Amino acid sequence: DGAGPMMEWVQTLPIVGGVAFLYLVILLRAGGTYALGRGARKAANRGKVAAWLESERVERASRIVNKWGAPVVAFSFLTVGFQTAANAAAGLTGMSLKRYLPALAVGGFAWAVIYATVGLAAIALWLELFLRSPWAAVAALALVVVLVIYLVGHRRRTGRTLAPTGTGDEGETGEDAPRTEVPASRP
Repeated sequence: DGAGPMMEWVQTLPIVGGVAFLYLVILLRAGGTYALGRGARKAANRGKVAAWLESERVERASRIVNKWGAPVVAFSFLTVGFQTAANAAAGLTGMSLKRYLPALAVGGFAWAVIYATVGLAAIALWLELFLRSPWAAVAALALVVVLVIYLVGHRRRTGRTLAPTGTGDEGETGEDAPRTEVPASRP
């Protein structure tokens, strides 16, 4: 399926362990990208670049990113190819840690859960559907939500999953029933 050795290893972990590992990875990777952006802004903040960074236009853009950028950062984790740019932009524009860290925590957790379970391919497929037909994409998402709610409710009500757990040869105790040999028929 194209998964590299690390993802193959992650898939051998229990789901909570896989999510925890991927969450740590994304916190370090995205947080590092943000830090690099912050560092680049400080390094470039000299001479003409400093004058431009302190201009009203850039200051206004930075205020907007600080105000509205956190949701963009959080949602960027649900995209393919945009999250690195969003985290770098948050650092470059000087988004405060007070706004950035919660967005990183929420978006990173969503990414870890998705990547450890259905994978980003499902998100990419949904986004493609959304671009073709927003109504169909919303309907598909609603269907998935209803299905998850139903399955969780079923499990809570019955204490069981819908999937069969055995071969059908179990007795009342759950143990395999003794097999009896059926004589071969003669032609």
